[in-house]
Amino acid sequence: MSAVVESPTKILDGKCPTGDIAMRWETRKRELKLVAPNNRRKFTVIVVGTGLAGGSAAASLGELGYNVLSFCVQDSPRRAHSIAAQGGINAAKNYQNDSDSHWRLFYDTVKGGDYRSRESNVYRLAQLSTSIIDQCVAQGVPFAREYGGTLANRSFGGAQVSRTFYCKGQTGQQLLLGAYQALMRQVTAGRVKMFARYEMLDLVMVDGVARGIVTRNLVTGKIESFAADAVVLCTGGYGNVYYLSTNAKNCNVTAAWRCHKRGALFANPCYTQIHPTCIPVSGDHQSKLTLMSESLRNDGRVWVPRNKDETRPPGQIPEADRKYYLEEKYPSYGNLAPRDVSSRAAKEQCDAGFGVGPGGQSVYLDFAAAIARDGESTIRAKYGNLFEMYERITDEDPYKVPMRIYPAVHYTMGGLWVDYNLQSNIPGLFVLGEANFSDHGANRLGASALMQGLADGYFVIPYTIADHFARNLAKKKDEKLSTDHPAFKEAVIESRNQTEKLLSINGKRSVEQFHRALGKIMWDKVGMARNAAGLQTAIEQIRQLRQEFWEDVRVMGSPDSLNQNLEHAGRVADFLEFGELLAWDALQRDESCGGHFREEHQTPDGECVRNDQDFCHVSAWEFQGAGQTPVLHKEPLEFIECPLTTRSYK
Repeated sequence: MSAVVESPTKILDGKCPTGDIAMRWETRKRELKLVAPNNRRKFTVIVVGTGLAGGSAAASLGELGYNVLSFCVQDSPRRAHSIAAQGGINAAKNYQNDSDSHWRLFYDTVKGGDYRSRESNVYRLAQLSTSIIDQCVAQGVPFAREYGGTLANRSFGGAQVSRTFYCKGQTGQQLLLGAYQALMRQVTAGRVKMFARYEMLDLVMVDGVARGIVTRNLVTGKIESFAADAVVLCTGGYGNVYYLSTNAKNCNVTAAWRCHKRGALFANPCYTQIHPTCIPVSGDHQSKLTLMSESLRNDGRVWVPRNKDETRPPGQIPEADRKYYLEEKYPSYGNLAPRDVSSRAAKEQCDAGFGVGPGGQSVYLDFAAAIARDGESTIRAKYGNLFEMYERITDEDPYKVPMRIYPAVHYTMGGLWVDYNLQSNIPGLFVLGEANFSDHGANRLGASALMQGLADGYFVIPYTIADHFARNLAKKKDEKLSTDHPAFKEAVIESRNQTEKLLSINGKRSVEQFHRALGKIMWDKVGMARNAAGLQTAIEQIRQLRQEFWEDVRVMGSPDSLNQNLEHAGRVADFLEFGELLAWDALQRDESCGGHFREEHQTPDGECVRNDQDFCHVSAWEFQGAGQTPVLHKEPLEFIECPLTTRSYK
């Protein structure tokens, strides 16, 4: 296996403002150039994805007067995966008067990310959080309220204040409906044109600038291209590289990966979040896992029996024989320790033989104390739909018996590299939300994903994309680029050839078999715990599996119609390349931090040991070809406001 090649000349510049961190976003906004209202209609923007980042971006850009082409793989924008977010959205409103502030939210996020995020981006996110709540309330989002009518808050992992706004266990759905109605208003006004059931297959570049995309109509199979003056990518994360995850089945890495193959740097792919409260795997029949909101840890207590091979039902196990391991190990935060810490703690208990349920691969999340204290009606009002979902899936009533939970792949902190303006290293390609790497470091705090998506879409991209147009395209605003340009024709031919190649193999193994095999490699070798030998083995196994895929996969059906088997095949082909990069990044980062836990670097009690001297940087990878060793670029990270220190939740 060849060694990683580091770029000898290119040190990445995040283009962050300097000076007082509280004034950096205001400073940048003063520096950004504007496009006058009468000129905005001369520019076209492609927005790929209609989740919270994509929906809010398309709505905002349409409202400003740009011509927007909005694409999504679902049959409706409101079915984007943001709808599945349950627990809430963070904002530093300090409604509880418990000493919250922009700085406190900023600090909690940097610390929660184990000091591997950009300070400037994170502080901006904390500042914008309060405006997001005002925006969503104005849209009619039905946040939970206190008896007197004020907005309610609850706590989430990694924080000692209550700053999470919520709509029962349906926060993502309600926020997405708010963005969706804003988007559809612009569709009706004619400023946004909606393309549902379209999948992005490639990025088109002209003179080194992103100027369009190639898509496949998932209903008719038609491959076509669209030209624009900029492309905004809002396509979510890559958790389904593990096969089993909490993501919807059609979540994928294809759009981001095709941009990467065109030259966009992919940053920190090894930072994968393992969520601690998921319904455990129940058998080989499963194709995805179901999340139980982190909000449940406000009132639920996590525990395992103190005795191995315990056979008594949980209700018959006395307090003295219960190990509330999070409360014992992390007394300051208890059951609200961050996700990476809580996930590893659950794995530690199960690996030691204290796990419960089939195979000993789960722990209890118990609401008996909360029900006794507050009454079942109160708990039902807070979490009723989550409890109902759990009972429908497991046929167990969590009001009477504890939930059984175990960690599972959830969010991904890595993504395409972007600067402070959310522009990738490819001019004209902007990346928002989970598709970029910028805000969460090595571990995302709960309730921060919705915050980032809406901040990027409503409050950042409208400023920064205008600057791109004003500086780079002002002289060309009257020149309309056509899809007749050779770059578009070549990209369409390449996409069509890939489709034909997949259909022509006619092997013996299904796409599902290859995806499941890849997921097992990733979970076993690049999951909650990693080591050098396992990562090297993973890279070799992925390369072998990829070769077998292109020799023996069987893709049924026709290219000229609805063909979900073909859709899946294209996405798995990309996962088979991306999975290798993820393993490369994990192998190169010879330290433990956040969601990246290397067994060689841990304290005696299982905590991460960072190496700030050698790895206090963003790892951004340049594509060199499938199976070829990627080139590593680095962006140094500085921590001035939050000096580097060993993270502790004890």
